[in-house]
Amino acid sequence: MTDPKKSQQDLVVVKNLVKYFPVRAGLLQRVVAWVQAVDNVSFTIRQGETLGLVGESGCGKTTIGRTILRLIEPTSGQIIFNGVDVATLRGKELKAMRRDMQIIFQDPYASLDPRVPIGESVMEGLNVHGVGTRQERFEIMMDTLKKVGLEDYHARRYPHEFSGGQRQRIGIARALALRPKFIVCDEPVSALDVSIQSQVLNILKDLQQEFGLTYLFIAHNMSVVEHISDRVAVMYLGKIVELASREDLYRDPLHPYTRALMSAIPIPDPTVKRERIILKGDVPSPLNPPKGCRFHPRCPVAVDRCSQEEPPLKEVHPDHLAACWLLK
Repeated sequence: MTDPKKSQQDLVVVKNLVKYFPVRAGLLQRVVAWVQAVDNVSFTIRQGETLGLVGESGCGKTTIGRTILRLIEPTSGQIIFNGVDVATLRGKELKAMRRDMQIIFQDPYASLDPRVPIGESVMEGLNVHGVGTRQERFEIMMDTLKKVGLEDYHARRYPHEFSGGQRQRIGIARALALRPKFIVCDEPVSALDVSIQSQVLNILKDLQQEFGLTYLFIAHNMSVVEHISDRVAVMYLGKIVELASREDLYRDPLHPYTRALMSAIPIPDPTVKRERIILKGDVPSPLNPPKGCRFHPRCPVAVDRCSQEEPPLKEVHPDHLAACWLLK
C-alpha cells in the first residue's frame, strides 16, 4: 500500500540554504569571523506532512525555521514555498506570503505581550492582514480559542493568568488564526511538563487533520519527534546528516550520530537494557567547524577519509538519505 503523503506535492523546498552570522569586534565593529549556523542545507516538506528536525542545541534547527519564514534573512540559497521563491519577495508580496506561513515559538512565557489580553493577541494577525470586519475577526478568534481547548472567557484574560500549557495553546491559536498552510513549530513542548506535552502534541495532530496543515517540527527530544513526525531530518553542526521516514529512521538509523541519539531514548521496560553510545568531547564551535565530516572528532567509527573530505547527503536506501563515508 502506498503512502498517500508521498504522492503529494512539495509545499516547501529548501535548496542549498546558508546562514552565517557575523562576529564583530573592535572600536569600528569590523567583522572578524562568521558563525556558520546553517551550511548548505537542502530538504523538502510535502503538503500535509510533518517533518521533524532534530539535533543538539546550537546545531541550527531554529535558524532554519526562522530563515524559511524570512524572520532571519538567508545568506544564500533558495526557499521555495508553494512554487514561489520566498527569498525574492519584498513588501506587500512578502506580507501576503506570511499569511500562509506562521510560527509557534518555543517559550510560551516570552512570546506573549503581558499588557494585552490574549483575545487581542490572537486577533493581531487578523488585524494586520485586514481579514473581514471587526465582528468577523472576533468570531474567528473565539472559534480558534475553542479549537485549542480554551473557553470564551479566556479571551479577556492576560498572559500571567495562564499556566505554561495554556500559554502554549494560545501560541498555537495565534498561529492558526490566519488559517495558514504551513507552520514552523519551534520546540513547542520543550518548556512544558511531560503530562502537558502529550496534550499539546495531540492538539497539533488534530488541527493538522482538520485544516490540512504542514508542519516543520523542531525538537531535540527524539521520543516527541517519533510521536508526531512523518519524516525526520537529523542535524549536526549546521548540516543535515540523515533524512528518512519516521519508521525507517527509528528502525534502522544509519549515521553514527543518529545511532548515538537513539541510544539515549529511555525504554519504558526496566528489564530491557539499551547499549548507550557515549560521544566523547564537546560539539565543535560553528565559528571554526572541523574539516571533512563535521562529526568526525566525536565519531566512534571515523576513518582517515572522514577528516579530509566532507561526505555528501546521498540516498543509501529508497527515501533514506545519510552523509557518511562508511555507508555504501
